Amino acid sequence: MSKKQQFIAYYRVSTDKQGRSGLGLDAQQEYVSRFLTSVGGELLAEYTEIESGKKHQNRPELQSALNECRRRKASLVIAVLDRLARNVHFISGLMESRVPFFVADMPHATPFEIYIRAAMAEEESRRISQRTKAALAVARRRGVKLGNPRLSEINAPRQKEADEFAVLMSSVIEELKQEGFTTYQAITDELNRRAVPTATGKGRWHIRTVYNLIGRIGSSTTRAVS
Repeated sequence: MSKKQQFIAYYRVSTDKQGRSGLGLDAQQEYVSRFLTSVGGELLAEYTEIESGKKHQNRPELQSALNECRRRKASLVIAVLDRLARNVHFISGLMESRVPFFVADMPHATPFEIYIRAAMAEEESRRISQRTKAALAVARRRGVKLGNPRLSEINAPRQKEADEFAVLMSSVIEELKQEGFTTYQAITDELNRRAVPTATGKGRWHIRTVYNLIGRIGSSTTRAVS
């Protein structure tokens, strides 16, 4: 009987709160579980990184996972090609580690294929940010004042401004959803990571703002066709 291929799983959550609550962790573990079943693999250990969202920081749990892979001659498995694995620097670092690695939702992809997809996703991220900034600049030159789209605090002038912003952002939100960012938290984190400007052009995105924006996008569409 041949020995099962052995794996070390690496997960990532964005904040301490998510790390304690397991938000997003169950889904990642489910991806890995399905992957192991499909390849007949054995899970030896799991490592969970709790990150603050900063672009440049150490990942001690990743290093521990890689060390464990080397020690036990196992392969690393990441749940999905999410914003972490889309980072070209992250993928190139894994390739340089010489540890075999897999992405659970792309079980047959080679490291080079994963690298190419990461590069394409990173470039698309840059383009989305540029398109959004350009659209906002055009709107401002037209005299549109883009305020915070808070549904509960709208008067008539602000409603028009918020609708304008919702229309500008609708394609961006749709692209993010198609890329797999479907929760408010995931969309919020990705908008901040891509440096997409807020309605005021200042500060960072928050879950409540994203929630209101998505609701307004639907409302704006309804008003447009009614």
